[in-house]
Amino acid sequence: MSLKKAVVLIIVGAMFGFLVYDLVGKQEEMAAPSEKENFEVQDEAISNAEIGLQVGDQAPDFQLTTLNGEQVSLSDYKGQKVMLNFWASWCPPCRAEMPDMEKFYQNTDIQILAVDLTQTETSIDSVQQFVSEHELTFPILLDEDSSVAANYQIRPIPTTYMIDSSGTIQHKSLGAMNYERMMQQYESMN
Repeated sequence: MSLKKAVVLIIVGAMFGFLVYDLVGKQEEMAAPSEKENFEVQDEAISNAEIGLQVGDQAPDFQLTTLNGEQVSLSDYKGQKVMLNFWASWCPPCRAEMPDMEKFYQNTDIQILAVDLTQTETSIDSVQQFVSEHELTFPILLDEDSSVAANYQIRPIPTTYMIDSSGTIQHKSLGAMNYERMMQQYESMN
């Protein structure tokens, strides 16, 4: 084995190890949700909610272009439940949760906005190929300069925000979600 291959294998192994370490740590945090994550937002509190990234905050608005060339803003979906997911086609946990996201999208009235971290992709064609191969029908938004990911302080990916019909963050998940967990969060939203 050449030195180059060994170095690449060590780097890939270290990245994978960090991802697993980070994911396990986040799953432990998610196993015991805080009181704040379980509260229901009252109508009066909605008008006073601050824009932020925590449960109970109003989700920050943004505008991005979809893979199909349409301009989309989060505020376009006011009045609807939204699953806002940050992902990349090269990310193994992201790839693993996409079939469950498609099933979730098909079986509920939730709107899914899947924000691709486009700057990390080899090309937009690789994103399009991934979407085609997995027959994804929900909107894929391209965060070409990573400004939305930076505004949402995304680390790690995937990261998902469940946003209720008033635009309030009801749940934040760091790491991949399965269908059952998506449904559990959906059913607890107003």
